[in-house]
Amino acid sequence: METSSILGGIYKLMDWISKLALLNLLWIGATILGLGVFGFFPSTVAMFAVVRKWMLGEEEVSILKTFWASYKKEFIKSNLLGVFIAAAGLVLYADLLFIQNAGKDMAAFLYIPFFIITFIFVCTLFYLIPIFVHYEMKLAEVIKNSFFVMIMNPLSTLYMLIGSFGICFVLSYVPPICILFSGNLLAMLFMKPACNSFNKIQRKHEVYLQEQGI
Repeated sequence: METSSILGGIYKLMDWISKLALLNLLWIGATILGLGVFGFFPSTVAMFAVVRKWMLGEEEVSILKTFWASYKKEFIKSNLLGVFIAAAGLVLYADLLFIQNAGKDMAAFLYIPFFIITFIFVCTLFYLIPIFVHYEMKLAEVIKNSFFVMIMNPLSTLYMLIGSFGICFVLSYVPPICILFSGNLLAMLFMKPACNSFNKIQRKHEVYLQEQGI
């Protein structure tokens, strides 16, 4: 029984490793297929869509079918989301250049609000794609709700922040492994606490409706 249990655990581990590797290869391949710039966000959204299925208990879902269905369906909308992210990033970069070229007194005054805004922006990004794939919302609602969910779940946000730095730090020492494990690990890291946050908000909403007799 013990040997059988060990072999079963090894089989399950190898099965998950192969699933994660396949998902990461699909993510990279679909990004290249979309000429990089136009393929990155659709493939990232598709990757998160697969991971979301896993988080909801659908472990045997077809990775290839789910990935390509989401990739094709969200190609335009996800690229529009990418335009927003890129534009916001460029604005922050322009602000940084302005601060660096400002006088020392002004720079010292502006650096703190700049880093606070940048920190909030980065933390909001953690929830953008999870909300994008979890709910049917317009882009403006995705962005707005990502900010509010981030504010309402500081521990989950901190977990994502520390975890993403940890994964990137480890992968920086073994770059070749990024082919099989990189985006998929980050998707798992972000999607799990995000789903927990969504469930917690949903429960609070249901309790509120009950109290109001709705």
